Amino acid sequence: MLYIKSNYTDNICFVERVRDIVNLFYFMISPVSEKKEKGAMRLKQQTVYLDNAATTRIKPEVLEKMRPFLSEKYGNPSGVYSLAGESKEAIDEARGHIAELLNCMREEIYFTSGGSESDNWALRGVALANREKGNHIITTKIEHHAILNTCKELEKQGFEVSYIDVDASGRVLLSQLERAIRPTTILISVMAANNEIGTIQPLREIGNIAKRYGILFHTDAVQAFGHIPIDVEECGTSLLSASGHKLYAPKGIGLLYIKEGVPIERLITGGGQERGMRAGTENVAGMVGLGEAARLAGKKLQQCDRKEEALRNYLIQRIFYEIPCVRLNGSRIKRLPNNAHFSFPYIDGEALIIMLDMKGVCASAGSACSASSQEASHVLQAIGLPEKMARSSLRLTLSDETTKEEIDYAVEQIKEIVGRLRRM
Repeated sequence: MLYIKSNYTDNICFVERVRDIVNLFYFMISPVSEKKEKGAMRLKQQTVYLDNAATTRIKPEVLEKMRPFLSEKYGNPSGVYSLAGESKEAIDEARGHIAELLNCMREEIYFTSGGSESDNWALRGVALANREKGNHIITTKIEHHAILNTCKELEKQGFEVSYIDVDASGRVLLSQLERAIRPTTILISVMAANNEIGTIQPLREIGNIAKRYGILFHTDAVQAFGHIPIDVEECGTSLLSASGHKLYAPKGIGLLYIKEGVPIERLITGGGQERGMRAGTENVAGMVGLGEAARLAGKKLQQCDRKEEALRNYLIQRIFYEIPCVRLNGSRIKRLPNNAHFSFPYIDGEALIIMLDMKGVCASAGSACSASSQEASHVLQAIGLPEKMARSSLRLTLSDETTKEEIDYAVEQIKEIVGRLRRM
C-alpha cells in the first residue's frame, strides 16, 4: 500500500497541527444560522456506527434470551430451590454453546467480568502457579494493554518478559519468538487478532512451537472470538480470553478457556462459584447473553456468511480509489472480516474523528481503552509507522448489520473532510 513520509520539519508540523485545530474550532463556532441549518441536516441523518471493535449493539435475539433472567427468573444459582435451578441450567446451557464454538469441554469454560479480567487471570494465574518451573513470559509488542500492563506488573514481581517484534503487516515474527524461548519460559501469550489493525496471527504455528517446548500458550481472542473460526484443539491453545460486548452480547461479561490440567491460580477468592475457580455471585443474564451470542456466531460461521468481508473490501476499495495518499494498516489478507484501518498523511486523525461525528459517523483511531492517551498508538509504531503517520489514522469496524448505503455515506464524508483538512 502507498506509504507517504512527511518531509516537514518538526516545527512546521507543529504549526500545521495548531492550524488544523484552529480551523476546526472555527468550523464548530460558525454563525448561528449556519449551525441551525447544519443541525437540521444532522437530525435527518441516521447515525452510521462504524466502531464495532470498541463495542457492539446487543442483538435482539440475545436480549430476548437474557430478559427472563433480569425479571422473573432471578434466582441465585447457588440456591437449592427450583428458582435457583432455572438459573443454574441456563448457565450450563450457555457454557455448552461457547464450548461448541471453541471445540472444547464445557467444564473448561469459566465466566469472568470481561476480557481484561480474563487476560489478567491467564497471565497472573499461570505465572504464580508455575513460579517454581520458571519466571519467563513471551508476548508481542502489539498486545492489548490488558496484557502489556499486566506483564509490567509481573516484571515488578521478579518475572521476566520478552516482547517480540511483528512485521509491517502486524504478524508475529515466529523465528524471533522461537529464539526468545529459554529453559525458564512458562507462557507464550499472543493475541488471536489485533484490536486496532485487525491482523490475524498464525495461532496454529505458535501453538506448535509452544507444544514442542512444553510451554503453555494463551491467546487474547477478544476481537476474534465468534468472528473467525478458532478451534482450541487445532491451535494448541492452553488458555483463551474473550469478551461479550465485542460479539453482540452485553458489557461486563467475558470468559476464560482453561484447558483441563493447566496449572493456574485463582484471581478472585471467596465463594465456590465457577467450580471454586472464580468467586462471586454469577451474572446469570450476562452469561446467558454471551452463550446465545456464541450460538448465533457459530451458526453464522457454519454458513460461511461473507457479507461483512465483502462490504469491508468494498469500503477499502472506495477509499483507495477516491482518496489520494492513503495507507492501509495491517494485513490485506490475514485480517478480521470487519476491520479497515487507514492512515491519511498530512491530517490530524483526532480532527477527522471529531468532524465525522458531526456528520453522524462514529469511528475511532484505535483501541477504545487507550483513546484518552496522548501517545501515538503502540501498535502502529510497532509496525513501523512514524508518529506523525500514526496520528493521522482512522479505524472503521463493521457489524453484520452494516449496509452498503451506510458505507457509501461514510466514504463521502471521509473524502470531504480529509480534503478539507489537507487544504487547511
